[in-house]
Amino acid sequence: MTGAWVLLGTLAVAAPAGFLLKARNGRIRQARPAPVSTEAPAARLPAPVAEVLDPASAVTLVQISTTFCAPCRHTRVILSALADKTPGLTHVDLDVTNQPEVAQALSVLRTPTTLALAPDGRELLRVGGLPKAAELLEALRPHLAATA
Repeated sequence: MTGAWVLLGTLAVAAPAGFLLKARNGRIRQARPAPVSTEAPAARLPAPVAEVLDPASAVTLVQISTTFCAPCRHTRVILSALADKTPGLTHVDLDVTNQPEVAQALSVLRTPTTLALAPDGRELLRVGGLPKAAELLEALRPHLAATA
C-alpha cells in the first residue's frame, strides 16, 4: 500500500512540473535593462559571442547549444531558415560544450537558448528552448524595421 501512495505522490508533483516546463518552452522574454555602464554593450559580452556579432545585420540570433542537445538541431534548422528569408537577420550557432564560462556569463541555464543581439551587442530578447518561428519574427519586427 505504501508503494501506491509514493506513486500517487510522485505523479502529483511531476505532472504540474511537466506542464510548467512545457509552457515555458519557446517563450520569448524581453531583455532586462542593462546596468548603467560607460563601456559599450559588446565589451560586456564574452569574447566568443562578441566575435560572432554581425555589424551589418540589424539583429544577430546567437543560438547557445551543446554537443548532445537534441532540440538544438531542430532550433538550428528553424533559425537558419528564418535568417535566410529575412533581410537584416543573421543566425550563428555557438557550441558552449567546452566553454561553460560563456553560458555562465550570459546567464544561460538550458540549451538551446537563443539571444537576439543588436549590432552594438545589446540583448534585445531571448528564447529558452525551441523557438516558434512566427512568434520570434513578430517580436523581432520592430528591431528589423528600425534599420530598414
